[in-house]
Formats: sequence, C-alpha cells, structure tokens
Amino acid sequence: MSDSLVAPLAVEYVRLLPEIILSVFGAAIMMLEAVPSKWNKNWLGVLALVGIAVAFLGNNIAYSQAGPAFHDMMTVDGYAAFFRGLVLGVGFLCILASFSYLQREGVQRGEYYALILFSIVGQCVMATAADLIMVFIGLEISSIATYILAGFLRDDRRSNESALKYFLLGSFATAFLLYGIAWIYGLSGSTNLATIHTYLSGQTQLPSILAGLAAALIFVGLAFKVSVAPFQIWAPDVYQGAAAPVSAFMSAGPKAAAFAVFFRIFMTSFGPLNQRWIPVVWGCALLTMIIGNFAALVQTNVKRLLGYSSIAHAGYVLVALTSYSQVGVAAAMFYLCSYALMNIGAFAVIGYVASRNEQYVRIDDLAGLGRREPAIAGLLAIFVFSLIGVPLTGGFFAKLYVFQAALDSHLVWLTVIGLINSAIAAYYYLKIIVAIYFKEPSENVARLEPPSVGTRVAVWASALGTLFLGIFPSALLSFASFSAAAFR
Repeated sequence: MSDSLVAPLAVEYVRLLPEIILSVFGAAIMMLEAVPSKWNKNWLGVLALVGIAVAFLGNNIAYSQAGPAFHDMMTVDGYAAFFRGLVLGVGFLCILASFSYLQREGVQRGEYYALILFSIVGQCVMATAADLIMVFIGLEISSIATYILAGFLRDDRRSNESALKYFLLGSFATAFLLYGIAWIYGLSGSTNLATIHTYLSGQTQLPSILAGLAAALIFVGLAFKVSVAPFQIWAPDVYQGAAAPVSAFMSAGPKAAAFAVFFRIFMTSFGPLNQRWIPVVWGCALLTMIIGNFAALVQTNVKRLLGYSSIAHAGYVLVALTSYSQVGVAAAMFYLCSYALMNIGAFAVIGYVASRNEQYVRIDDLAGLGRREPAIAGLLAIFVFSLIGVPLTGGFFAKLYVFQAALDSHLVWLTVIGLINSAIAAYYYLKIIVAIYFKEPSENVARLEPPSVGTRVAVWASALGTLFLGIFPSALLSFASFSAAAFR
C-alpha cells in the first residue's frame, strides 16, 4: 500500500479510536469472565472503567483530527465529540453505581460491564454517523446490548417483562426506521445525510411529498428510542422493571445518542422539508410534555415516576428541535448533559435505598431519609430540585436555554405551555422532598448500610456536576454553541 493511502487510512482509524478502544476492552472482559478466579468480579468493572477512561482520552485525540472518515460514513466534529464524551461519562457513572447493586443482588458478572461498553460503542457510532446506514448500525449495536441489560436480573419477573416489552416494541420501531431509510434511498439514490440534503434542496413538489413520508417513518423509529409521545408507552414499564443502574443508563446514554441522531438528520438531511415536519414535532413536543407530567402526578413508585418524568423531559428537548436553530441545538446539548447528571444521580440513590430485590421503591419508602442518611438525602434533593428547574442547578439553565431558543423562533404558545408543564411537574417532584424531610418512616423500612465507595462517587460526582452547570453554565454552553455551528 502506498504512503499516500496509509496516512489517510491511519487518520480515519484515529477518528474511530473511542469505538475501537471500547470494543477491545469489552471483548477482553467477556473472555476474562470465562477464566476461573478466586477474586470477585468487581475487578472486571474496574477494567471497564479503565476502558472508558482510555476511550475518553481517545475521544480527545480523535477530535484533534476532526473530519470525515470511511467515505463520509462518519464525521468527527465538535458535535460528535460532545456526545461521545457525554455517553462515556454516563457509562462511567453507571458502572460506579453498579458495583454494590450487583453484589447485593448476587448477579456480579463480567458480561454486565461488557454490555455497557458495547452499548456505548453503538452510541458513539450514532454520535458520529453521517450516513443513515451508520445510524442504523449504531442504533442496533446500542439497542441489542440494552435489551439484554434490561433483563439482566434473570430471576426477577419484572426484569424479564421489562426486557420483553423493550425488545418487541424496539424491534417494531426499528422496522419503521429501516423502511424510512430504504424509502429515502430509493428517492435520492444515497443514504449520506449531506447528499440527501442536496437532493431535497433541488426537488419539486412530488418527490418532496414522498420524502416527507420517508422522514415521517424515520421520525417514528427515533421517537420510540427517545420515548416521545405517542411512542412512549414502553418507558415507565421498562424503567420500573430493569435494575436501577440500568434504568439510569437507559434514561441518559441511549437517549442522548438518539437525540444526537435526531438533530443531525432533521437539521441536515430533512432541513429543506422543515416547514412540513416542524408542525409535527411541535405537536409531539406538546403531547409528550402533557402525557409525561400528568401521568407522573399519580405515580407512587419512584422508578415509574422517573420514567414518566423522562418522557416529559424528552418533550422539552423536542421544543429545542422545533425551534430549528443553532441556538436550539446548543440548548438541547446542554439540556441532555444536565439531565444525564441529575437522572443518574437520582436513580443511583433510589437503587441504594431500594435494598435487595428493590423492595423499597415507593415514595413512602423514602420517608425519613433525611434523618437516616442526611448526606444521601441532601444529594437526592439536589437532583430533584434540578429536575424541577430550581436556580443554581443545571436543570434551571437547561430549561431556560430551551425556552429561550423557542421564543427566539417565535414559538410563544409552545413556550407558555412548556412553562405550565414545568410548574405541574414541580408538584410530583416535591412529593419526594416532602417524604424525605417531613414524613416519619414506617416500621417496615429497611435499615440502610453505609453506601459503598462506588455509589458515593457516582452520586457525589453527579451532584457536583449538576451544581457546576447551574453556577457556571457558560463553561459547557460555549462549547455546545461552537459545536452547533456544524448545522449552519
């Protein structure tokens, strides 16, 4: 091979470095799991953490060599680097929160950590995808691993039900996505996002109608992945049935990667059709916020409540997409990062309080937590206040930037309804605060052991990150705004 070909090929592999590193570590963990050892399997989790840390370094190296790779199938830019870093951070925190949980449930196995790494591989592929084929490949790599993680507690019927629902509905949604990809390929002769944009920009009315139908099919497939109404029905059941650290992972990592694809496809390929899909996204954002918040009002199970909360927050991110602007993209990036931190922290605390077999996951089971574990209770309060959008938390600025983007695009009514929904959400979030600090614990509440080191680090890191984004939001927003320039 000539030197002129070797150098570009080497650069392309550098741009794929995080995925390569994660795949190597994931495969190594799977093989080491089969090796008999007198040590417990925590060391495989530590190996997974090392793999994520090395992949994070690889992400920085890849960003230093930004550009397209593999015949424009993927591209490394600030937007891709941001979401790669986000899903890597999500994986790192969720693994930290998993050590004591898996030990307590008696399911400490290496494949758990390998599945998280493989799922992150798919999410990184999605973040860098510049072609619909790569979107599909990344989505399937991430989804298949997540389906298995959802049912990882094999002796728990709730976990089995969670995995089955997620798999069946997820496969159905993937069929919509694939059919939409096939349709737009038939129209444009390409699956490259930039080429599709060029094709649609120069077409007459009839092909645009057919392309609109293709966009609708792709929208359905992606809407399921981010639990957007009316495709949200799976989320509460899956979040409730899966292990708490898995629920934390699903609510943050795969959702962030799917939204990364959502914005890249609709802001580039289907940009010329924005007058057609913006009203649809407007309606879905409204419906998602209303369903998520009103359904959460009557929940007594905290995991299920957070599942409906996740639906509502997906609606807020859709508001940013509806604005169809660089400001909206940057606001969504900030929002997804803030949401990941506060949701992982909340699920980590719930997983700790739930005790073995997750017996104590009702709001009433949190009664008196402020006296039993004041530090953990205080951190959970930070996450809840951030979910509400209280100032000095990341959630406040996340909502502020999203609604500001909507107002800049003259989406006044959607902004007003979004603010009303935020006020409604405060009611069910504050029920958690009331239980923690103003209710007496019942006699059958489990005695809590001191939280493990991994749980402490995961919860404290999430809380500090949430507060940092609430006090110094420009540190992240400036990079998000710079990265959103890719959608000019």
